[in-house]
Amino acid sequence: MTTYECGDCGMGIGTLNCSCGVELVHESILTEDGETVQVSQCPKGCGKIKSPTCCGTDMNPSN
Repeated sequence: MTTYECGDCGMGIGTLNCSCGVELVHESILTEDGETVQVSQCPKGCGKIKSPTCCGTDMNPSN
């Protein structure tokens, strides 16, 4: 179970689920520009979203 916590203020977010009902998993992807981006994606391949942000930065995943 991946949850997210802000490293600056400590705010937390619980699990995120896909429309198929499966819990999203945290991954990092490399863009064409060479930038690493944190995403939450469906392990069944339904899609992915940008991971949550808080205080202007990506929230840190924790298991």
